Amino acid sequence: MDKLSTQKRILIGLTLFSMFFGAGNLIFPPFLGSLAGTNTWTAMIGFAVTAIGFPVLGVVSVARAGGFYYLAERVHPRFAYIFTLLNYLSIGPCLAIPRTASTSFEMAVVPFMGDGNPLVAQLLYSAAFFVVAFVVALNPDQLTNRLGKILTPVLLVLIVVIFAGCLIKPPGLYGAPVKEYASAPFVKGFLDGYLTMDTIAALNFGIVISLNIKAMGMKKDAVVVKETIHAGFVAGGILLLVYGALAHVGSTTGGAFGSASNGAQTLNQAVSFLYGKVGLVMLAVVFFIACLNTCIGLISCCSKYFCTIIPGIGYRTWAFIFALSSFVISNIGLTKILEISVPVLNTIYPVAIVLILLSFAFQDGERWRMVYVSSIGITGVVSVLLSLEQAGAKILHQLLLKLPLYAIGLGWIVPALVGVFFGMFLATGRESREV
Repeated sequence: MDKLSTQKRILIGLTLFSMFFGAGNLIFPPFLGSLAGTNTWTAMIGFAVTAIGFPVLGVVSVARAGGFYYLAERVHPRFAYIFTLLNYLSIGPCLAIPRTASTSFEMAVVPFMGDGNPLVAQLLYSAAFFVVAFVVALNPDQLTNRLGKILTPVLLVLIVVIFAGCLIKPPGLYGAPVKEYASAPFVKGFLDGYLTMDTIAALNFGIVISLNIKAMGMKKDAVVVKETIHAGFVAGGILLLVYGALAHVGSTTGGAFGSASNGAQTLNQAVSFLYGKVGLVMLAVVFFIACLNTCIGLISCCSKYFCTIIPGIGYRTWAFIFALSSFVISNIGLTKILEISVPVLNTIYPVAIVLILLSFAFQDGERWRMVYVSSIGITGVVSVLLSLEQAGAKILHQLLLKLPLYAIGLGWIVPALVGVFFGMFLATGRESREV
């Protein structure tokens, strides 16, 4: 066979979607809708560019390059090793995996606890949560059967029920947009989508998706690459539909109850209005499944990566290590870990975006190596400075304030472009000398 059936392609796409769609993805669109009001769909176009477009491009670029490491190797082998390592650590055991347990506990358990001891409850909940995630992640090539066929359809059905409720019995009409959503809805939506940081996750998930494609009988590398790209587009299409539905829920809810303080509050207002206490239970299940799916996906891809760079330790051992360490961090050390990992994440995120875009603009990595080196190098330096400032190094503020787009959190873009043009100058100059 040289291609998957349509049904299997959809299943692989659902699996990839489920790995992307965590609690943050559930919260952002309804919050956007509640604030954007009548400008919701303009804002959603901007949101889709960065929250869907960039991650899909990430999946495609990694698949075409033959893997995340080989994509990053276009800069330098040493850079590829360090960058992929930091990426997997920051998006995995040092940040996202522990947060899946703590976030789902806050959203799915705390509202129903009453006067119980929250510390004991969180300990017991997170233990059970990571045991389930670990057991499912033990067979990464079977995630399609667990996530794509079971958990994700349940998640989507519940979201459809919430969306349908807002269509049949809308809480209110779209309200007036507020703040930046009134003056520049597209730009604001673009920046909101940027903050999901799913582009980094896209670089990691390909390793597990390719395993599931091979488990379906696709052995040729070219076919696996093609089907991985198909999965990226299917996942992107599902994300677009789900984000649109959630944004509509937020818009109608915001019109009735006013702007909420966050997306979780908006969803709580919506399901309470539509379905009462049953709606709150429904929303708790949605949060639980969304967080569990992401946790399973991250444990799987991180474990697969680490058993390739340290082959002396097997996949299942790495999965146990990441599940156990994430359990500990989520209960006793998450705040401290966040202080370290968030600046690292803020540093590598712009670099990841530039690397992905370069892979499309300059496909011949060897010919345009200087473009990769100069643009990634300059972007990396600026991103480090921006992250240091965010972490408290205020001495850098006056210097960074001069960067174009600094005020909207995109101060790295112009330096990256300077790096591209400088690299092109060096590359074409070298070609001229060789001729």
